[in-house]
Amino acid sequence: MTMQEASEQYHIPIKILKEYESWGLCGAVKKVMGAWQYDDTDLERLSTILSLHDIGFTTDEVEAYMRLLLEQENSDGARLRMLEQRRRATLDDIHFREKQLERLDYLRHELQKKADDPAI
Repeated sequence: MTMQEASEQYHIPIKILKEYESWGLCGAVKKVMGAWQYDDTDLERLSTILSLHDIGFTTDEVEAYMRLLLEQENSDGARLRMLEQRRRATLDDIHFREKQLERLDYLRHELQKKADDPAI
């Protein structure tokens, strides 16, 4: 499957495909007649890359994660630490957003109360 075909069939942005190739991690990707050919293993790796991007990993973090996955045996612990760190950051962001929402609701409530009681 070519880059264009993979992009269209699996809705993977060309930018992500080019990024993947630039890391030199596409061992199974072959260049045939000037076009990259992706196999099922590559598509599974690309799915992991998209998931990492979706959960907020930066490009550098995605590359580091994939290098651990593909180049280092017994890297489960290091990759798990990366995922746990992202999870903590996501939870921190959720808690911050919840506090923002509480403040927003308080201000809305105060305005609605004022609008409902003109004597205030």
